[in-house]
Amino acid sequence: MKKRIAIIGAGPAGLTAAYLLAKNGQQVTVFEKDPQYVGGISRTESYKGYHFDIGGHRFFSKSKEVEDFWTEILGDEMLERPRSSRIYYNHKFFSYPLVAFEALNKLGIIESGLCVLSYLKAKAFPIKNPTNFEDWVTNQFGKRLFNIFFKTYTEKVWGIPCKEISADWAAQRIKGLSLSSAIWNALFKPSKKAGDKDKVIKTLIDSFRYPKQGPGMMWEVCAEKAKANGMVLEMNCGVQQIEYINQQWTIHTSSKGAIDGFDFVLSSAPMRELIASVRPAFPKPVLEAGAALSYRDFLTVVLICKDEDAFSDNWIYIHDPSVKVGRVQNFKSWSPYMVPDPAMSCYGLEYFCFEGDGLWTSSDEDLINLGKKEIEKIGLTKGTSVVDGYVVRQPKAYPVYDQDYKERVALVREGIKAYPGLYLVGRNGMHKYNNQDHSMMTAMLAAKNIIAGNELFDVWEVNEDAEYHEGGNRGAEDKVAGRMIPTKVGS
Repeated sequence: MKKRIAIIGAGPAGLTAAYLLAKNGQQVTVFEKDPQYVGGISRTESYKGYHFDIGGHRFFSKSKEVEDFWTEILGDEMLERPRSSRIYYNHKFFSYPLVAFEALNKLGIIESGLCVLSYLKAKAFPIKNPTNFEDWVTNQFGKRLFNIFFKTYTEKVWGIPCKEISADWAAQRIKGLSLSSAIWNALFKPSKKAGDKDKVIKTLIDSFRYPKQGPGMMWEVCAEKAKANGMVLEMNCGVQQIEYINQQWTIHTSSKGAIDGFDFVLSSAPMRELIASVRPAFPKPVLEAGAALSYRDFLTVVLICKDEDAFSDNWIYIHDPSVKVGRVQNFKSWSPYMVPDPAMSCYGLEYFCFEGDGLWTSSDEDLINLGKKEIEKIGLTKGTSVVDGYVVRQPKAYPVYDQDYKERVALVREGIKAYPGLYLVGRNGMHKYNNQDHSMMTAMLAAKNIIAGNELFDVWEVNEDAEYHEGGNRGAEDKVAGRMIPTKVGS
């Protein structure tokens, strides 16, 4: 029997679920508030033939199921790209991942020695039970390297002191990486043998796949293929309220009114917004927990430049407090197909902010002028090389991992159990700052549950490597060529 599924958001999670469910013959409707683009934060926008990513999206996953999905959608339209990135600190550029001897040389013998001593001290006298980002990173790298390579950039990204950021974020984003592992990687490159992919630390990978026209190409093609299987995509159609009545869901939208009769709702909308929109309303503690979740926003200043003094990096982290820019993307290095004129380059300067603050509300002209000034100050190109500019604002780009976020999310997770058929998936849907492969895997598991008509998988047990780990019960699934199949577990 066909099931009717409403999906809120046409990002990686929403479209992954839509494609798999429609392919299985289910009735799927996707509601997307953007009037033009699918892909969410993984979309690709364009201006005068130039294409640009919203934040930089590497297509690399330890999950074979995710990798196979990408191949099924785009096939030969995926490029294999070399990873090249650097850190800008103290008027110098450092390769990232670390190249040990280059870093020692550029820091200088005295500073390098102090960093090593600081690292040894951290290992000898670690901070017990670190709960915040600063303490966790200090344990891994030492206080001195934390101050050089982590503090400034991290506080630019989040807009709050490192002591106020949960250690969960550090453990998740740089899992498995320490000073010793970074140096080991610099001296002895990881093996390329079959099966070794699972052993590679994501932060240190040296190549990745990437769609020719940017990540949005993946989701545009995915949407078209899903529509060919019967999926209905409603663009410019924000969801204002979802209502559970008589064991079915009604979706109240901004442009289509109320649409009822849905058996399931998959939401990748920001958790804070979704929880407030559900009827009957959640209990007060859950509503308060959802309302207290916070987000970090950012904007990209796109500079179209003459290809003079061009740099080859995909992106550069800016660890310099004298400029506001946090990261610089080089879209031509992500894919040459994104820049229509070989005599030109296209850079994206990323500024992290809060929606409504001074940066966010600045005029596009002022932001482009700021970008021209700062890219010249860093030394990446001259302001006079810039011939045009464009600005993209991205609200709710990052769910904030403050000290109280985990308890708030736990309350929401418990609360949604009272609403059968409601799944939260994806980065903002689950308030998990993860990559798109993680978002996709949560959607894949939700789709498996719907198709099977049974709760085979808990989507909250997908880890940061997009691998499913049954909570407290590793025997609950077998892995066959990277795919999950449920098995019965003895009592």
